[in-house]
Amino acid sequence: MYVLQVQNVVKSFVVDEILSGVKMEVGERDRVALVGRNGAGKSTLLKIIAGELSFDSGDIIIPKHIRIGYLEQHAGIDSTLSIWEEMLSLFAHFITDEKELRAMEQQMSDPAITGNEERYAKLLADYDQKQTAFKDAGGYQYESDIRSVLHGMQFYPADFETPIQSLSGGQKTRLALAKLLLTKPDLLILDEPTNHLDMDTLAWLEKYLQGYPGAILIVSHDRYFLDQVVDYVYEVSRHQVSRYVGNYSAYLDQKAANYERDKKLFEKQQSEKAKLEEFVQKNIARASTTKMAQSRRKVLEKTDWMEAPDGKEKSANFGFGLDKQSGNDVLSIRDLTVGYDGNPTCKEMNVQVYREDRIAIVGPNGVGKSTLLKTIVKDLPPIKGTIHYGTNVQFGYYDQQQAKLTGNRTVLRELWDEWPLMNEKDIRSILGRFLFSGDDVEKPISSLSGGEKARVALAKLMLLKSNTLILDEPTNHLDLDSKIVLENALLNFPGTILFVSHDRYFINRIANKVLEVTPNGTTLYLGDYDYYVEKKLEQAEIAALTKTEDEKRPAISTSAHSQIDKEAKKRIRQITRQMDELENAMQRVEESIGELHEKLLDPDITGDHEALYDIQQSIEAEKEQQDLLELEWLELQQELDTLNE
Repeated sequence: MYVLQVQNVVKSFVVDEILSGVKMEVGERDRVALVGRNGAGKSTLLKIIAGELSFDSGDIIIPKHIRIGYLEQHAGIDSTLSIWEEMLSLFAHFITDEKELRAMEQQMSDPAITGNEERYAKLLADYDQKQTAFKDAGGYQYESDIRSVLHGMQFYPADFETPIQSLSGGQKTRLALAKLLLTKPDLLILDEPTNHLDMDTLAWLEKYLQGYPGAILIVSHDRYFLDQVVDYVYEVSRHQVSRYVGNYSAYLDQKAANYERDKKLFEKQQSEKAKLEEFVQKNIARASTTKMAQSRRKVLEKTDWMEAPDGKEKSANFGFGLDKQSGNDVLSIRDLTVGYDGNPTCKEMNVQVYREDRIAIVGPNGVGKSTLLKTIVKDLPPIKGTIHYGTNVQFGYYDQQQAKLTGNRTVLRELWDEWPLMNEKDIRSILGRFLFSGDDVEKPISSLSGGEKARVALAKLMLLKSNTLILDEPTNHLDLDSKIVLENALLNFPGTILFVSHDRYFINRIANKVLEVTPNGTTLYLGDYDYYVEKKLEQAEIAALTKTEDEKRPAISTSAHSQIDKEAKKRIRQITRQMDELENAMQRVEESIGELHEKLLDPDITGDHEALYDIQQSIEAEKEQQDLLELEWLELQQELDTLNE
């Protein structure tokens, strides 16, 4: 069953066409990603589906009983209530029902009612019916659900009475997401939900969405997140939408394969067309061959020749060079405490940075990652400790807030005023590499989008030719294509990189070390993000398995402990293998469902209702199997969590 069908939707702003003939479908348990460049129309399409924006023509079909929940970019909650009161307001009907149940319980002890057999029997029947309905609707677990979702969004019991008005913008966005998740709509529409989330929150959200009972439609530039969550991808490009089965990585593979296939087919057709044209040209005037030439000319005229396949859209094109290399020792940080106005966010940090290190700095929001970078580049003084700078170290600093851009300058002047000896042609050429051309270079900085400001900041960073890049969330605001270009530029950079990022895919590609920052210090891991996660899991497993039970049960011998540890490790390995097998089975079922959905779109059977019914029944059967596999996987996960405690 479909919860959403978009049929031939067209949308224009004044004379600019944004969407043309868009078609898409979302089934009741589908996880769908909407991807494409900044400005391609992704958010516009989401707003149209959510009813927030009108469209010129076409149809949006949503069954009447389907509830839609929509979270737009940068959404937040504006409320005079506390966090707990705001979340509780979603369940006012449960609170009312609960009061009615308590009142009925009071009546059950009233002698005037207990003494009347008929009234008492009716009260008992009504109470039983109401209590069953209350239980089935989730009335006994809504407070537990609130606590669970708030905890996942990094709000803890000590925060529950905090007034929402006192929260930061990022906290209000996380709270808006928590509130939407608690409403459990049939179709959950999320526009960039991973903004303002740290890695722990991202991991929690991924697991939550994987088990979400409804359909999900997501716009996100987080490739790691998309790979974990979605099973279909719709790409918005050149005003239209194309559908791919699988996660984001599968989409990239299919898109590349489709392009190569279409390119070969186009070249083959062009070769055949050229032969026909050559034959017509040579033989049309000859009496003996004119009929054959005319016949081939008719073939040329009637054939629906394939258009050249769309290659890649124009991308930014840049790289980072350096004027001179630094010494081998770049930074030596000893017992460093950082913060604002004497208030520390992180203390006792120690790290040695060497030439050509690529260090990703990770940790929870608010721990001081950006503060550390600002302290390193001397925008903030250290509260305590020392930073020793190596020989010839030259910093190029990318600020995630782009605070160093001047709002009243034009794009052209932003570069030219800082490099006045360059001629205008060269400045324009550099800006062209960052997709600013023609009148775009005369736009004031204050009017630019987040993605455009990011490209200006990167252009300035490239011109600095520094040997040590300090990057604070460099992929924020960049679309997926621009991220790839930035990654390639950094991979080819011959200097040193320190960067803060929540983009796990980006960290995996760039980092050769990961520095974890906590309020009480730092830990350095010699590998990429996957290595960091693996080591963290190993540490947690070792801590869980070696946690002494002697304090709880002194009578248990060391040999008994050893046997328990061995059994636990053995069971963990068994569960891990079973979960891997289940994940493979789930992947096969997902692929089968995708293939069946493809059959539904086959024009040859569009009018064959029996065939369509059979396919739909097969899809339902596969989804039932998918639910069983997911349930088995979740049960194993719960057992694994228990063993690791």
